Amino acid sequence: MTVTTSSSSAERQRAFYDSAVAEFGDALSRLIRSYERDTDKRADLRQEIHFALWQSFGRFDERCSLRTWTYRVAHNVASTFVRRHRRSRSGEWVSLDELETIAVDAAPDEAVERTLMIERLHETIRQLHPPEQQLMLLYLEGLDAASIGEITGLSASNVATKIHRIKKLVARLIHAEAPNDE
Repeated sequence: MTVTTSSSSAERQRAFYDSAVAEFGDALSRLIRSYERDTDKRADLRQEIHFALWQSFGRFDERCSLRTWTYRVAHNVASTFVRRHRRSRSGEWVSLDELETIAVDAAPDEAVERTLMIERLHETIRQLHPPEQQLMLLYLEGLDAASIGEITGLSASNVATKIHRIKKLVARLIHAEAPNDE
């Protein structure tokens, strides 16, 4: 009887994990790429997220959606991961107020492609503190303020205000870096 229970529990855990990876695998890849620039550290972060997800589904009680649970676990692991590496990166993180005063990099070539723009967006987001990164990444995944609030524990109005502020700042910085039309 105990074997059946744990077998059933293990099957349930596996089913949740497989569903989460199938449904949110691309979003997890984008999250990892957004949190970590270094390829080797990305692989480490990917492994930590998948391991944490696997473990967490052993206690998943379905009081929230699979999406909320997956994003919450993934973002918590990613935030912890980047904080753990803070010593080597402390000069890279800035607050929203400080980000506004950072000098913009040299304008890219006139033939800027969409991938370069996306990389600049990710680079700008990487400069934010992890909680602000999390908000922006969840927003970019198409989640609304209420869903993001459920994942982060913030109120929906607080999420909406912070996202609005971040969007405005990021747009200004990216437009400032765009090549001039001459």
